[in-house]
Amino acid sequence: MPATVVRFAPSPTGHIHIGNARPALFNYLYARQNDGRFILRFDDTDVERSRAEYVDSIKIDLAWLGIAPDLVVRQSERFTLYAAAAEKLKSLGRLYPCYETAEELDRRRKRQIARGLPPVYDRAALALSAADRMALEAQGRRPHWRFQLVPRIVRWDDMVRGLSHIDTASLSDPVLIRENGTWLYTLPSVVDDVDLGVTHIIRGEDHVTNTAVQIELFEALAGPGAAPRFGHHNLLTTASGEGLSKRSGALSIGSLREMGVESLAVCALAVLTGSSASVRPVQSLQELMSLFDLAHTSRQAARFDAHDLTGLSAKTLHGMEFEAARERLVSLGASGSRMEAFWLAVRGNLLEFSDAANWLQVVNGDIETSTADPVFFAQARAALPAEPWDAKTFSLWTTTIRDATGRKGKDLFHPLRLALTGRDKGPEMAALLPLIGRAKVLARLS
Repeated sequence: MPATVVRFAPSPTGHIHIGNARPALFNYLYARQNDGRFILRFDDTDVERSRAEYVDSIKIDLAWLGIAPDLVVRQSERFTLYAAAAEKLKSLGRLYPCYETAEELDRRRKRQIARGLPPVYDRAALALSAADRMALEAQGRRPHWRFQLVPRIVRWDDMVRGLSHIDTASLSDPVLIRENGTWLYTLPSVVDDVDLGVTHIIRGEDHVTNTAVQIELFEALAGPGAAPRFGHHNLLTTASGEGLSKRSGALSIGSLREMGVESLAVCALAVLTGSSASVRPVQSLQELMSLFDLAHTSRQAARFDAHDLTGLSAKTLHGMEFEAARERLVSLGASGSRMEAFWLAVRGNLLEFSDAANWLQVVNGDIETSTADPVFFAQARAALPAEPWDAKTFSLWTTTIRDATGRKGKDLFHPLRLALTGRDKGPEMAALLPLIGRAKVLARLS
């Protein structure tokens, strides 16, 4: 078993968004930093809301981000493990049946608050006799099952927040099994973490309050010291501080992919926002891993502006090496020995990768051009040197045109760019000219 085992455990009840990508990437990068194992676990015990299409979309989204799980498991296939754990807890006297309805519990909480008491479950069900329980069940009531906490200060050394503690005397005994026999999150999660050998639980700070309960549950099921290490990182929020919801579809990974945002830009923003490293473009998850430091994640909210993604995505393209772009260029129709020269010429002018198709058309296809000054373009044709051409050809050609016409600056270069590319601006003409070729240049100047 590797020394480091982590897991990302989404519920397949919606599409994951950039906020979900943060813990997924934190876990994946931490595992790779430590030669560990990354488990993708689908928490799909909610059979009514879990959907197969969401399982598929989450797998696709993680693959697009570059996350390759070492193991994939589904909680819906592991119910026998949870049932066995529940029986063990019952035998230890730590799991007990309760018969209060939601309305009764709500009234009880309100009374406690009105009396200035904390709204903690009073364990009234522990006083029920076997006859009491039989009578309640004869009325049609079915029990929900609570885990009995041991009142104490539970301490842990959080990988992000440092020394942390929670007094479990301030908490209600958590419900682990609903009245209909279905599982809540807590028990299956702990059982799986024990069974799969999870050593580190890296998750959002919204789970801090669950930690003491889970540590007690780990110890009840697997003995003292059985709990993994915990690390609770700050949450990714919008610039205005709003949280992200996978039910709203806002900033979903799928929608970002369809918008043409680069996956590495999503990864860099998700990981580096609210960290000791400034947000910057990266060219691989390996590079991002070198910048990732869980221990130096800020305690402040990780706020980001969604508009920053566009610029970060473009900068990612501008630094992309040809080998990383090769297959995608082929999918756009690029071919031949000049593909690398083409990519190096155009990458600095791309906002989205698909923009490269437009420049392929400029280089290889037919375009509408402007040759409104026939005398000037006749002089330009006459000055055009013979092939082969290289990066110096454009400068030599325009110098000859300048000497023949007296034109310089914008009056010289802008008409040529319009005639040869049909555009006001774009990549350096010195790089484009050899790609367009002499025959097409002559035709476009005519």
